[in-house]
Amino acid sequence: MPGRFTLTTAILLALAATGARADTIRIGVNEPLTGPFAASGTYVVNGARIAADEINARGGLLGKKIELVVEDNKSNPTEAAAVAEKLITSDKTPVLMGAWGSSLTLAVMPKLADYEVPMLVETSSSGKITTSGNPFVFRISPPSALEAETFAPMVAKLGMKKVDFLVLNNDFGRGAATDFGKMLRDKGVQVGLVEIMDQGAQDMSAQLAKLKASDSDTIMVTSAVDQLVLLFKQMAALGLKKRVITTGGSQNPDQIIAQAGSAADGTMHLTTFLPWIPEKTPDPKATEAFIAEWKKRGFAFAGVTESFRGYDGIRAIAHAIEKAGKPEPAAIAKAFWSVDFTGLNGPIRFAKSGPAGKESGQSRPDVYLIEIKDGRVVVPTL
Repeated sequence: MPGRFTLTTAILLALAATGARADTIRIGVNEPLTGPFAASGTYVVNGARIAADEINARGGLLGKKIELVVEDNKSNPTEAAAVAEKLITSDKTPVLMGAWGSSLTLAVMPKLADYEVPMLVETSSSGKITTSGNPFVFRISPPSALEAETFAPMVAKLGMKKVDFLVLNNDFGRGAATDFGKMLRDKGVQVGLVEIMDQGAQDMSAQLAKLKASDSDTIMVTSAVDQLVLLFKQMAALGLKKRVITTGGSQNPDQIIAQAGSAADGTMHLTTFLPWIPEKTPDPKATEAFIAEWKKRGFAFAGVTESFRGYDGIRAIAHAIEKAGKPEPAAIAKAFWSVDFTGLNGPIRFAKSGPAGKESGQSRPDVYLIEIKDGRVVVPTL
């Protein structure tokens, strides 16, 4: 009798779970919630939850509420691939968002092709993501080549003559050095040292000593926010006073100001969102509403420069699901090509990128140069 009761209970629970899934539209979220990129991944997830709550408050999609199935990829490519497979095969999510870092996203991409499930890429910047022939990838963040292209007109205005690089030893960092390096050479700027660092490195004194001894006028840095804080403090301790420009749009200037203090003064950052000046964003009312909700939930303002990616990512997925008319992977992938709305950092619509017949989708967001000056974020006059 006890055995029969246990079996019956298990069957009922399984049926209940299946029914619960049928009553919602599930979206898989594959982000780093632990490890070196945890701060950024957490911001993205919290932004995604705001979008999901807004959509559900309006009645959901196709008559159902949406449900975010959030998994931690631990800032590790192997974990990111395993998480993607779980979200697709066990959680039955017909569409994903992820996976923050370029190496994480690149590790996930074979799973998307294997199972033919689309993924909205909200942060990663490696050019390989949208040029390697994966038709299930749709990216709203700028690849480093697009970021470099947007920055190109500012090079002469800044008087840049020779540039060194300090970048993460992964696809995110190395890709930025390659793409910005090419653009700078095309502009007649000399490219000097390209120093690399591991994503978990705490002491960058060896690289910084080389950069200080170089005759460059500018150092371009690509890393995540926690490591940038350490870098700026170590630069100040070494007396390294060259112009610093960070790339990748994931710097979180407010967190840098809070944690690095005066060591961050004078640093410049390429970012894809201007929450400090809502009236200069593509949709000021939406920007103000998002920031207000972010603060209402008790989150620090510093997180909005990352969280908006998750917010716009889920909104883009929602548009695709609505246009698809059904929560099925093939229909959603096809519908992404019809998505067209104004996100917090510009129009979100996908152009084809990559080999013919296997194109990925790439949106073209706005890119801005900001500066930290006297503990505040300003837009420099060039």
